[in-house]
Amino acid sequence: MNFFDRLHDRIRTVDSVVSVGLDPDPSRIPDHLREYDLPRWAFNRRIIDATHEHAAVFKPNAAFYEDPDGWRALEETIAYAHGKDVPVLLDAKRADIGNTTRQYARMLETVDAITVNPYMGRDSLQPFLADEEAGVFVLCRTSNPGGADIQDLELETGEPVYERVAALADLWNENDNVGLVVGATQPAELEELREQVPDIPFLVPGIGAQGGDAEAAVEFGLADGVGLINSSRGIIFAGEEDGEEFAKASGQAAKRLKKRLNRYRGK
Repeated sequence: MNFFDRLHDRIRTVDSVVSVGLDPDPSRIPDHLREYDLPRWAFNRRIIDATHEHAAVFKPNAAFYEDPDGWRALEETIAYAHGKDVPVLLDAKRADIGNTTRQYARMLETVDAITVNPYMGRDSLQPFLADEEAGVFVLCRTSNPGGADIQDLELETGEPVYERVAALADLWNENDNVGLVVGATQPAELEELREQVPDIPFLVPGIGAQGGDAEAAVEFGLADGVGLINSSRGIIFAGEEDGEEFAKASGQAAKRLKKRLNRYRGK
């Protein structure tokens, strides 16, 4: 089965489209974990234990692991998530040319899916697209305010750049392994893109701390029930003031988000 088939099964198993973002900012890790050899791994393990029953995927962001101890923490995190039967989507936003992008794509030997940046075109993404079993989420309409600087620019055809990206992703989806990253802070664009590419699952960030539209995220983010709605800080730091009991609040936050999203899924 390819990634989206596996994701479909996972969504059915846990009745959830929640993506839990594992972004262990070292400055926000509880004091009692800082004495551990790998504090980020110690933090993530407790988050995974508390939230895995409500998680369709775990989504670590590579930015929080890009140092020697961080990569070790990420390896442990991925293995532990897989031990709980939860797929791992690495939010890395990778792409380059030639042997560099082939090297980046080697991460797909370890994780189930990855985010990529389409700015350099198809050849920069080809090693990712060629992996039939992995999921490849192409940045399209991001949730940050500055996303409009480039994504909203109008082409000669009259379409904005983000719509062209969606059209290209549809063409690149020869292996049925392509998804799009479309932010929940732009509900109108979510609806437009769903009409344009009805069969491509979306990864929808911006729910939680960024204040995205949960109803629109579910209504337009899912393709035949498959898609992901991400919350990172809103879940993993929900118990930031709770000391050693921090993970309990994270579990409760993940469960609340699942129930909230499931109302819009008709559950």
